Formats: sequence, structure tokens, C-alpha cells
Amino acid sequence: MKSLKKTAIATIINAALLSAAGTSISAFSAEEDTAKKSNQLEVIQVTARKRVENAQEVPVAVSALQGDNLDAYSSAGMDIRFMSAKIPSLSIESSFGRSFPRFYVRGLGNTDFDLNASQPVSLVVDEVVQENAILKGFPVFDVERVEVLRGPQGTLFGRNTPAGLVKFDTAKPSQEFEGYGAVSYGSRGAVDTEGAVGGALTDRLSARVSLLWQDKDDYIDNQAPGFEAKDEQGGYTEKAARIQFLYEGDDFTALLNYHTRDLDGSPIAFRANVIEAGSNDLVDNYEHDVVYQDAASRSTQQVESEGASLKLEWDISDEYTLTSISGWESAEIYSRADIDGGYGGYTIDGVAVDMGPGVIPFSSESADGIPDHDQLTQELRLASNFSGDFNYQVGLFYFDEELTIENFSYDTSNNGVLNGYVQQQQDTTAWAIFGSADYVFSDKLKVTAGLRYSDDEKDFSADRTLSPLSVFGVGPLFIEREVSDSHVSWDLSANYKVNQDVNWYSRVANTFRAPSLQGRILFGDEVTTADSETVTSFETGIKSDVLDGQGRVNATVFYYTMDDQQLTAVGGGANFNRLVNADKTTGYGFELDTEWVLSDEFNATFNLSYNKTEIKDNNLSIAAPSRSTLNITDPVVDGKVFLDGNSLPHAPEWISNFTLRYNKELADGNFFALGDISYRSEINMFLYDSVEFEGKALTEVGLRAGYEWAEGDYEYQVSAFVRNLFDEQQAIGAVDFNNNTGIVNEERYIGAEFKVNFF
Repeated sequence: MKSLKKTAIATIINAALLSAAGTSISAFSAEEDTAKKSNQLEVIQVTARKRVENAQEVPVAVSALQGDNLDAYSSAGMDIRFMSAKIPSLSIESSFGRSFPRFYVRGLGNTDFDLNASQPVSLVVDEVVQENAILKGFPVFDVERVEVLRGPQGTLFGRNTPAGLVKFDTAKPSQEFEGYGAVSYGSRGAVDTEGAVGGALTDRLSARVSLLWQDKDDYIDNQAPGFEAKDEQGGYTEKAARIQFLYEGDDFTALLNYHTRDLDGSPIAFRANVIEAGSNDLVDNYEHDVVYQDAASRSTQQVESEGASLKLEWDISDEYTLTSISGWESAEIYSRADIDGGYGGYTIDGVAVDMGPGVIPFSSESADGIPDHDQLTQELRLASNFSGDFNYQVGLFYFDEELTIENFSYDTSNNGVLNGYVQQQQDTTAWAIFGSADYVFSDKLKVTAGLRYSDDEKDFSADRTLSPLSVFGVGPLFIEREVSDSHVSWDLSANYKVNQDVNWYSRVANTFRAPSLQGRILFGDEVTTADSETVTSFETGIKSDVLDGQGRVNATVFYYTMDDQQLTAVGGGANFNRLVNADKTTGYGFELDTEWVLSDEFNATFNLSYNKTEIKDNNLSIAAPSRSTLNITDPVVDGKVFLDGNSLPHAPEWISNFTLRYNKELADGNFFALGDISYRSEINMFLYDSVEFEGKALTEVGLRAGYEWAEGDYEYQVSAFVRNLFDEQQAIGAVDFNNNTGIVNEERYIGAEFKVNFF
């Protein structure tokens, strides 16, 4: 680890020196031979501030993922978690599998697995916020660009963005006829098919239809005594579609978007005692395609979602543009799994079956569902287009969500008969007014200031009609809660043009995450709430184009303080969550984001981030898991674990990514090869520190190679690829209330793809 830190520091120093020297190098090269610089990096356009801008001139730490790298990362039928560790300071995990992704930026995220959990990282798709975590799992296909905005984004984007924002822009309709189709086949019989076609319907109206179909056979065998079955888990069928219509008038445009998703598959595999006690190693007999579960046959995950949006834009005059964005989203899910990941407590031919693998204190088979969900959003903003030094935008935002959640528990020893049921109802209403202004003080200095007033209110109820602890006298229960708050978010940033190729920026920002509720009362009588958390962040950095446009070096350093951070005590003594507020949390670090043209045939990127987080609260404690086999390294007093000084869960200190692309003209086409290496350092899986639940550092390697050629109006591509080349297998998540149950990352995947683009 020490050598890695030394290497990282040396890399930062070298990059800074190279950036500082960029101007003189560029000037020298231009004088010597400008003809040698024919292969330059493209200008990346982003909409991080709701205007189309050059990413190098935006005073925000933003990274864009597009083109070949995006295609390579998302191959192998990957869900949205493919982005984890591919962008500085970004990690993504899930205990649900292909749904309910949890995002972490600069160490800030939320481990809460209940379906009303809010996250400090917002996801915005085609300018519509995807608030519920189930909406965040929508498949990634026919996407033009992904942007990750790091640091608070509460002024322009509003709800729950104290850590940052992930922003997807899908490919839009145009008057040009175009499209593509792709099909791949890979490990475990996986098939991944997607395509799109679009073009003009009239001289003002165009459309684009995008389709996705992914299928993978069940491949995980169940070897629990009495429940042996081949190919019982691990598969899925994922279908999604999007249709868009774009009307383009002289001074008016309208974009209608409808999208839908249908997932039928298995939940993520929980594996009992897969982590060796006294270490964080997987047990010696671990097999990725085997589980030992007495409830595996009932495991299932079904997700349906749909949504629509309408974006209307009027050029009122040469100086003003009015934009309206209306959105509706709806989702349903039912996910049932063997949470303890093992077996026991039953007989075969009158003979009791020993529990396993290892000790299973009690069986836990549960399910969560959303039978009813509706989200409505409306944004209205006015933006100036002045030719002078001053410009601004102002707007209104409204959010309304109605969410019904069901929590189930089952008696595994009695063929999975329902023995616990809770219904939660949460209605959220929020509104905001915001504004942002830019002023150009000189040819070198530009300042931006933003302000937003937000008002947020949640009405909540939890109704337990059946408890799995009814034999102990725990009966029906009905609880109501209401939380609300308002906050003024703000940011101030400056961009200073050092020279033609180097921009230096600084930014200070403040925002909040609205109060939260946790009503998972299957095993307890308490609905917990968490007050609003507020964050103030300071950052400064450079964005530079060096080597006469053949290199790009962006570097940022940051520091933030968060007051009353909302934390989730997951598990502990039973299968539920508790919300707590930490008095103070701090974080600091740096991010390096670079691109390089090494030659006419080689291009490379190198990204690196360091994030140090720390909980600062002498009195903050949570209930300790009662199992004696768990080695907790924090202070434990009277059954309470004290958390002061701990890092945040799922907050790796180091994240790094390297890609190298090779292109070579061959015959009438082009041969290409792309390799990538992603790394994230150790993580704590829970708020407390323990030997078993410190996730090891994870390095994954991907390769993609192929040949592409053109014939008339068609471009063809054939390729082969592999993800997780060295088959790194380790625990990336866990369940702590029962045994050392672990969740293991995806195994090696090998596949081949054929793709055609047409014009």
C-alpha cells in the first residue's frame, strides 16, 4: 500500500509539472513542426451547468465517459455497475444485483437497502431526476454520453446531491437516417442484443427507437441437502425500450421520450459463511457456480418500470430561452432471496439435517416489493443568451412521489410460508426556486454564483399486520411520522484562464439532503428518522490541454465538512436498518483525470483519485452484532460499537483506471485493441471496522479487440472481449446479522460481438 501511495504521489507531481510546462512545450512544438500534431484530442462538450459548454472551461470537477471506452465497459451484458472505479472517486455497489444500485462519490453514499432510501448522489437521465433507487437501475443502452459531476450540485440540480451527480444523455433523434444493431454471445450462454434506428418523419419531425434484450441462463447449482438442483440461480432476462420524437421549429423544439423496462431474473447470490472467520479471505472451497440454500427455489427478482418526459424549449428572442421539462416515472419490484445464504432446521426422512455451510444461527428468507410508485417532476427555467459579459438562468422545480413498499418474511422451515408482513407508505413533496449567474470580469476571469431555496416534506406510515416474532408476543403495529425541512443552497466559483491551454478554477458550495425515514419494522417496533445533512465543500484545480492538444491533464484537490450526516446502521442483531446522524464528517483528497495521444496508433487515459473520509462524533455508537465469531476492531462497550474516527462504508481511499487503445489500418479496414485496468483499494462494508468485513482491494482487467470496415452506407465491426480477465473473486458486500454471509463480484466473462452502423 505504501508503494502504491508513493507511486500515486509521484504521478501527481509529474502530471502537475507536465501541465505547467504544457504551454512552452506546445509553443515549441508549434514552431518546430505543427504538421506532426495531426492526431489531437477532441473537445468534450458537457451540460454540467444545463448549458452546452467545453468541459475544460467548466468550474466543476466533471468527467465524461463516451465512445469506445463506454462501449467496452458496458459490454458483457453489464448493468449500470460497470461504471464503478472507471471515473475518479466513483464507486457503485448493490445487494440486489441488477437493480437498486448505490452510488458513492468522494466517499459519500448510503448503504441502506430499504426501498425508500435516499442517496446523496443523484442520477439524472435526459434531464429528469431518478429519485428511487429502483429507477437508478434502468439499463444503459444507446447512450451518447455519461457525465459525473463531483462535489455538491444542489444549486442547479437540487434534491439530494451533496456528494455529486451522475448524468446520462441518450442519443437523440435527428433528421439524418441512422442507426445500429449489435449482438453478442458470451459466458454462461449470455446473449446481449441492442439496436436503434432514427430519422426524419417530416422536414420538422424526427424519431428514434432504441431496443435492448439481454438473456443469461441460470448457472448456479444448489447443493443444500434435500434441495439439490442444477442451474437454479444466476440468470436473467432483461428487456428495455425507448422511443423519442423531436419536433424542430424555427424558434421552438419539443422532445417527447417514453421508456420502459422489464426484468425477470434472480437476486444476487447470498453465500453463508463464505468469508473465513478471522480474515477477509474467501473460504478455500468457494465455488462461484454453487450455493447451499434451503430457500433457493423461491428466489426471484422482477422489476417493471416505465416513464415519459416532455421537453419544450422556446427561443423567446435572441436573448432568452425558456425551457420546460415535465417527467413521470413509475416502478414496481418484487425481490425474494435466501438472506442467510445457508440451510438447516429441517428433516429428511425424519432425520434432522445439520446446518451449513458453517453455523447458521437462524434462517432468514425475506422479500421486498414496490407494488405502487409514481414520481412527477416539473422544471421551468429561463436562460439568457446575452452577447455581453453577464448571463444568468433562473428556474422553478417541483417534485412529487407516492411510494408503497412491502416487506415480507417467510418461515423457511415450513416451505416458505409467510410469517411477517409490513406495508410502508411514503409521500414526498418538494419544490425549489433557483438561479445562477455568470459574469466575465476580463478575458481571463469568469465568476459564477448560484442560489437555491428548497422545501421538502415527507409523510410516512408503517403498518405491520404480521410479525415473524409473533411467538414472542410481537403483534400488529401502526406508526405514522412526518419530516420536513427547507434549506438555502449556494455555490460560488471562479475560472481563471492562465493561458490558452490552462484553466485554473476554484469552487465553494453548500447544499443539503432532506430528512429521511426508515420504517423496516418486521423485527422491531421503531421507525427511525434522520435530520437533514448539510455539506460545505471547497475545491480548486486545473484543467489543461498540453502537448499541442495531444494531452489533457485535469487535477483537483478538495476538502468538505458534513454536519449531521445521515448514516444507516445496516443489520446488527436482526434484518433491519436504523438511521442515525453523525455530528460531523470530514473528507479530503485529490483527483487526476488525463487523456493522451501517444502516437497516430495509440491513445491512453489515466485516472486516479484519493479520498480520505472520517466520522467525528465521540458519542456515536450502534448495536454490535451479537455473533462471537466476528472480530470487531472498534471499541465495544455494553454491546455498543463506537464509530468515532472510522472511515465511511464503501469508501475506498484509492480509485484508479488506465486504458490503452491501439488502432491500425489493415487492408480495407481498421484493427483495434483496447485494454483497461480498474483498481479500488480496501473498503469497510459497514459503519464499524472488523477483520471479516474489510473488503480487499479489487483490480479488474478488461480487453477488447476486433476489426471494423465500411461498405457503402454501412460500417461493420466484429470483436472479442473479456471482462475481469484474471477472474478476481472476493467479497464485495456482506450480511452481518446472522453469519459471515458474503456477496462476491462477477466472475470472468468472455464474449464476442457483431455490430453494424448504418447511415
